[in-house]
Amino acid sequence: MVRARGERQVALITGEEKIIPETARYFICTVESMPVTKPVDFLAVDEIQLAADPERGHIFTDRLLHARGTQETLLLGSETIRPLLHGLIRNLEIVSRPRFSKLTYAGQKKLSRLPPRSAVVTFSVSEVYALAEMLRRQRGGTAIVLGALSPRTRNAQVEMFESGEVDYLVATDAIGMGLNLGLDHVAFARLSKFDGHRPRRLSAPEVGQIAGRAGRHMNDGTFGTTADQPPMEEELIEAVEEHQFPALNAIYWRNRELDFAHPKALLSSLERRPERRELMRVRPPDDQAALATLMRDESLMDLAQDRQSVELLWEVCQIPDFRKTFSDHHVRLLAQIFRHLRHNDRQLPEDWVAGQINRIARTDGDIDALIARIAHVRTWTFITHRGDWLADAKGWQERTRAIEDQLSDALHARLTNRFVDKRTATLLRRLRSGEDLLASVRNNGEVLVEGEEVGHLEGFRFRLDASVDRDDSQAILTATRKALQRVMPQRLAKLEEDNDGAFQLDEQGQLLWRGTAIARLAPGDSPLSPRIQTFDSEFLDGPSRERIRRRLADWLNRHLRNGLAALYQLEEAPLKGAARGVAFQVAEALGSLPRSAAAEQVQQLDKQDRKALAALNLRIGVQSLFLPALLKPRSQRLRALLWCVFHERAITPAPESGDRLLLDERAGDPAFCQAIGYRSMGRGKRKLAVRVDSLEQVMARARQKTKEGVLSPDQKLRDLLDGDPETLRLVLASHGYQPHQAEGETLFRKQRGRKRKNPSETRAPGRKKASRKPRADPEPHSPFAVLKGMKRG
Repeated sequence: MVRARGERQVALITGEEKIIPETARYFICTVESMPVTKPVDFLAVDEIQLAADPERGHIFTDRLLHARGTQETLLLGSETIRPLLHGLIRNLEIVSRPRFSKLTYAGQKKLSRLPPRSAVVTFSVSEVYALAEMLRRQRGGTAIVLGALSPRTRNAQVEMFESGEVDYLVATDAIGMGLNLGLDHVAFARLSKFDGHRPRRLSAPEVGQIAGRAGRHMNDGTFGTTADQPPMEEELIEAVEEHQFPALNAIYWRNRELDFAHPKALLSSLERRPERRELMRVRPPDDQAALATLMRDESLMDLAQDRQSVELLWEVCQIPDFRKTFSDHHVRLLAQIFRHLRHNDRQLPEDWVAGQINRIARTDGDIDALIARIAHVRTWTFITHRGDWLADAKGWQERTRAIEDQLSDALHARLTNRFVDKRTATLLRRLRSGEDLLASVRNNGEVLVEGEEVGHLEGFRFRLDASVDRDDSQAILTATRKALQRVMPQRLAKLEEDNDGAFQLDEQGQLLWRGTAIARLAPGDSPLSPRIQTFDSEFLDGPSRERIRRRLADWLNRHLRNGLAALYQLEEAPLKGAARGVAFQVAEALGSLPRSAAAEQVQQLDKQDRKALAALNLRIGVQSLFLPALLKPRSQRLRALLWCVFHERAITPAPESGDRLLLDERAGDPAFCQAIGYRSMGRGKRKLAVRVDSLEQVMARARQKTKEGVLSPDQKLRDLLDGDPETLRLVLASHGYQPHQAEGETLFRKQRGRKRKNPSETRAPGRKKASRKPRADPEPHSPFAVLKGMKRG
């Protein structure tokens, strides 16, 4: 725009930067920073389909509904929002612009076989670094694009790619917006991401948005996956290639008519629900969450008792935390800012601001430290652009901008040195000369010889870098062993002193320390008491391995007790007699058991026993005995893992989302199903298992609807089994119901004669079946005699 109209004609406004010449006629803004009260002839909003974004969508929706140019308003975006726009805006004219270039699926490719001008996309910083390291070794170097980078660092990395200094780029989905690159191919290293609330698969429009970075104007592009990622589904490929995505059915909205009478009134107005069905209330954004947190501070709320103070409080809450952590530190900063503004006539003390900002003005540290400081200074850049909060606002803007630039340049240098620089010839010269090599270990486990990375310390095992030449490896290993023998005692002491957050149990039964596997679970005396086997290492002796095992055992005990609390409470409860026997059997079975397996003990339970077991949240159903708390996905995963380890079976995963039904091969293993809270009942080729609580609901509903031995299923009964008639038929057949057709409807008749024994009717040994007394004939003239005669007739 500056090139087209001149520097004095164009203004730039973002949350942290304002360049507004007095003669500006064209304003380029982020949606959050649009001067919506300023009358303009023409107004445009780009990427309007982001109104459906869970984080920023409500802001785009607000502009869609309320921001207008006096002569023309232009909304640019994906076709997916077209149906909603027709319903929300009158007198709408839509003009479609097809993509000029073609986007084609190219399948899987190893990193070493990626074509030049490729981008590799993943969704966590650690994976970005790992992929970038591999590309540095295999292809000479790569640029990095992360959402956490400052605009200056990102632009420098992009320029390095665009200039041809490197031919590859590793990025998160930050590549999908605001970057036009000379890319030929986009390779997805992951097709799922954590969206701030849960891990989920990428939607087709998200894949299309990212893949669309490949190709440019009339140049065609390709997309695909890396070799360790399964191929894309045919439906997804077709949607991306044809650029045909499902239409949006709702967009996010937040009330803009706020009530500043009191903080509670403000929060209530923010939580107001939309009146239109096309709009859905946004999940509380960071500013709203900050307000809710600050309202817990009574002393702070005493300062917000009038309209002006509440408006000021809301302005403070809208200060962004660019680190995206919403930590206690950021909330405390907001509280300090509000107090200073209230006590100092809406001005921040210069000395306090100086102290806060000067702490950030350091360019030492690693990549993550620099990224954290950049995020912090960007928050202060935003604050300094509130011109009425600082006496010398312009001076502080220049100060924060200078610090951000210094940090950004330092970060660019760190990224370049780590992911672009090649191993120098120093190592080879020293190796060939036969001189002793100097070796060291970094805090992150990287092992250096003569300042060059040669491998990595994974826990207590050393892995030589694959790029080290075989002829040089022996000399490098000799130097490395000397360094590691000095480092290992310190590393072992660090493990023993580390907090519980440093340890994990992965889905394969491996115990991780700081993200690295150092041991695995092995069968113990019971499923709840697995043994711990530490991995072998030439740097550890027997006593050292025992120290590791004890620390891991201590953590694992707390981890299992936290994830399976209800099970441990049941196992350790001071019960007696039959109640003790029932508790023991359920605990031994990892929390769920067919009632028939404990029929004798259940029959012997008295009223007090049942009350005690109920207090321990043990559900004694007609079909099963189970602990409802252990049917949650996290507990099911632990149960599955412990069962597989104990029985020395290949690790079989539990359902990810706690589904009511299992319909795959796992359903064909009754013992595994029981261990995770399901009942297997499929026959033949059809595999089926039902979660025990859902099975109780189904059979209770079936008993309720059964009249004179006949069951007519209703919709509620079907819904309990996800609406599948075949699944309902299998479940009912497994419990003595046989289907038959009557007047075009499928009914189920309860089998008579060879009646399946209900576990609840199982008699204790030695207990005789009660004999029925013969019924006496009714009085000859009584109504009962009349009914009896009618029945015989």
